[in-house]
Amino acid sequence: MKSSPLSTVSCPRSPAARASRAGFTLVEILVVIAIISLLASVVLLNIAPQIGMGSQATAKAQIQVFSSAVDTYRMQNGRYPTQQQGLDALVRKPSQEPIPQNYPDTGYLNGRVLPLDPWKRPYIYLIPGRQNENFEILSYGGDGEPGGTGANADISSTDAQ
Repeated sequence: MKSSPLSTVSCPRSPAARASRAGFTLVEILVVIAIISLLASVVLLNIAPQIGMGSQATAKAQIQVFSSAVDTYRMQNGRYPTQQQGLDALVRKPSQEPIPQNYPDTGYLNGRVLPLDPWKRPYIYLIPGRQNENFEILSYGGDGEPGGTGANADISSTDAQ
């Protein structure tokens, strides 16, 4: 009887031969780790500057909200909050003179706590502003110091409009 090619049975390799071929070598694993590390570093280098810019955008948005609230305060009370009253006058009725007569029960901002800037520092309120504006609200950026560039740049209500 002739055997057909389909009925040919291949002889299985020994378990020792199969075990020596299974898995990855140390060199292969190290190459994969190196490639993943390289890709991760490229991604992080491209994303890191954007994180600081997101904080800048957040600070600008908050400063614009504060500026609008300060303008509303002036329209209802005939004057801006004083330097001593500060931005707290937007969330709590001032107890220092001049005490506003038309202060709303809910204040001028949502909540009873004045938000901090994205770097967890209080915003600065100046009246008059540094360039003779009626008022100025600013944050010194990521470094907390006047001046700076990039994520460390100052953000001011004069620039945020």
